[in-house]
Amino acid sequence: MDTEVRKRLRWVQLFDELQNCTRVCLRCGISRPTLRKWVQRYREHGVDGLTAQTRQPKTSPAIRIFERERKWITELRARGLGSRRIQSELKRSHDLDISRPTIEKTLKALEPRRHLVRRLARKGSRRYAKEVPGERIQMDTCKITPGLYQYTAIDDCTRIRVLALFNRRTAANSLQFLELAIEEFPFPIQRIQTDRGREFFAYVFQEKLMEYGIKFRPIKPASPHLNGKVERSQRTDVEEFYPTVDLKAPDLSDRLRDWQDHYNQYRPHGSLGGRTPWEVWCQRIRITPFSDEVEAKYDRSTERIRHPVYHIDLQLAKQAQVVTPRP
Repeated sequence: MDTEVRKRLRWVQLFDELQNCTRVCLRCGISRPTLRKWVQRYREHGVDGLTAQTRQPKTSPAIRIFERERKWITELRARGLGSRRIQSELKRSHDLDISRPTIEKTLKALEPRRHLVRRLARKGSRRYAKEVPGERIQMDTCKITPGLYQYTAIDDCTRIRVLALFNRRTAANSLQFLELAIEEFPFPIQRIQTDRGREFFAYVFQEKLMEYGIKFRPIKPASPHLNGKVERSQRTDVEEFYPTVDLKAPDLSDRLRDWQDHYNQYRPHGSLGGRTPWEVWCQRIRITPFSDEVEAKYDRSTERIRHPVYHIDLQLAKQAQVVTPRP
């Protein structure tokens, strides 16, 4: 018999012997409600009634995880999402607000042997970001499926993005996406950084950049890490957005725009300390220059038409005696 059970049994036996609740409580150092509770349980269930029972309520109106919610969390977890991303997806897809501790408890119940693995940062790696919104926009394209390409532009400072879908990667589509990015970014664009994709090197595209007073700074070949923010954001699209939609649906572009708004305004960003891109933008409005200030600083004489082949581009720079600014 358990020690606590023997102690409670002595209380009951002493009460049966003395038939005086006050004397038993004074001798044993317990309260009247406590003595009455154990006496009543002993009368109803015998010695088994003296075992301590859990005080956790059987039902609670605050519990938000039922079979439906558990199914959603399981499906999101199967896609490799963590608690922060699952919380964001539940809000976006199902308009459901659940705290991260609740989600983590559910994951622990579903995966009792799950072990967290900490990824070690590469030696020598260093995070960088521009201080002023619009100072550098990383732009890239991503093939979603044959005949479907996503154009992405992301601000290096705030991580605000502009997305669009096209059926091909062409100079005409790049020009159309540029107009969209200029219209939708809430701050003026000072510099655009791309890889060596030929869709960004057409004369009409580069001349339009000069017309708008935007610097064009393509990165070196085989250096995707220099465009890391846009590369990583496109991976997020592939992992979190496209598995939730039908790629052949006629409203796919509208769904992508909803995802863009969610990403910019509501989805917490790990590299921003859990803040959303829009929150970072609001904190840096005061240091953001106006369009006329950006245009006044732009010197067209230092700009030139870039060549997609890197070594030819360097030769042209030497011939023109123009020092290529660092990206």
